[in-house]
Amino acid sequence: MTDVAIKKTNPESVSLCPLNSAAATEPEPLCIFGTGDLGRSLGQRLLQSGYRVVYGSRKPHSCGPLPPGTQAMSHSAAAQSAALVFICIHREHYNFLETLAPQLQGKVLVDVSNNLKKNLYPEANAEYLQRLVPGAHVVKAFNTLSAWTLQNGPSDANRQVYLCGNSAEAKQAVAETATKLGFTVLDRGSLCAARELEDFPLQLFPEWRLPLRIAVGLTAFFYFYLLIRIVIYTYVQKGDDISFRIMVSLANKVFPIVSLIMLSLCYLPGVIAAFLQLYRGTKYRRFPDWLDRWMLCRKQLGLLALAFAFLHVLYTLIIPQRYYVRNRIAGSTILLIKENKTSAFDSALAWRSDSFLSTGILGFGLYVLLGITSLPSVSNALSWREFSFVQSKLGYLTLFFCTLHTYLYGWNKFLKPTSYPWYTLPGYLLCLIVPTVVLVLKFLLLLPCMDRSLTRIRQGWDRTNKNNKFILVFDLFC
Repeated sequence: MTDVAIKKTNPESVSLCPLNSAAATEPEPLCIFGTGDLGRSLGQRLLQSGYRVVYGSRKPHSCGPLPPGTQAMSHSAAAQSAALVFICIHREHYNFLETLAPQLQGKVLVDVSNNLKKNLYPEANAEYLQRLVPGAHVVKAFNTLSAWTLQNGPSDANRQVYLCGNSAEAKQAVAETATKLGFTVLDRGSLCAARELEDFPLQLFPEWRLPLRIAVGLTAFFYFYLLIRIVIYTYVQKGDDISFRIMVSLANKVFPIVSLIMLSLCYLPGVIAAFLQLYRGTKYRRFPDWLDRWMLCRKQLGLLALAFAFLHVLYTLIIPQRYYVRNRIAGSTILLIKENKTSAFDSALAWRSDSFLSTGILGFGLYVLLGITSLPSVSNALSWREFSFVQSKLGYLTLFFCTLHTYLYGWNKFLKPTSYPWYTLPGYLLCLIVPTVVLVLKFLLLLPCMDRSLTRIRQGWDRTNKNNKFILVFDLFC
């Protein structure tokens, strides 16, 4: 007989406690229906966590290799041996479970199945399973984990197990098992949420869609904008074919522009939120939905900005290897030799050049630091104050250095009429708009009167009466 007992008086009650103290020393038996990759990996993980595992199979004597220490038997016998059964089979094979309804009465059935695409069936797999075996307690769980994750153990990126079900005690039993396996459990409510959980594995980078669209849009816009200003304008006005510059020169202008704008977009929503809180005089009102979505994708915006910065660095490093650059250097050198001249040393240009390179190196170094601290394995080792210091204060310092780097690049080029072919603005001037606005607004928030009011609001102060309004106005204009 089974080592565990299920209370018969309450159909919603599920107990996995031993019947006596002697049985307490024995590992709890758990049953797995299905001997595929997921079933074998789950069984191996359960064995490592101290459980006793029994497999239910149509062909128990020829079901393939199973983890050592497990036992395979028929579905009926396996179902009777444990109070918690993992259903690791596809939905189209669920029909036989209806014949096992008497053996599965009162059991906890953990549905780990997924579908190949959304809305494939009119109801969720877990709901269909509950309809087939109405006397069991169906819990949807573990479907967001891969066989590889179960076999190798949880990592920072896939430590969470989502579950849902109609029985609180059944969910508690599954949650305890998941916790013992080393996962963090998130309860999503009743079994009605099963379809949502089944759609999770089918989503492709849901949090990256908006940042990727912004990145692709900015890249396409500036690429064609600079193509018109540089390549097409030169061909139309001067008849020179410099289309070879499309591959490296043009790309190396687009990448830093997109990187700086996207870095600015990481910090712009925080500044907008701060001014919104000052305007409302409270932190207890929700931000607009568009601002919420914007703030939730700041990490992805930052990582994409770092990727563009890396591309800019790599493209810059290959500049001396380009045939065009080597040819121009050789040509200018030979010309100076023929004319017996030397180029005069410009101290101001040397200062600007070194400052330009120095700010670029410092900005990129801080950029990389921001990217490293956003990794879960690193951020989990930092306290909230340390993480906030790096991502906020050092983040604004990164934005400052990168913006200054761009200003030094432009220097006095904006004063030259040749910088405006067909009356279009240079790309670097366009990319400076957003970061400059962000830095100016952040500077205003750092003013003592503004900072004091914002700190008070974020500490819970709420503008609910005239006295509080007077205090806020006094702080702002003192």
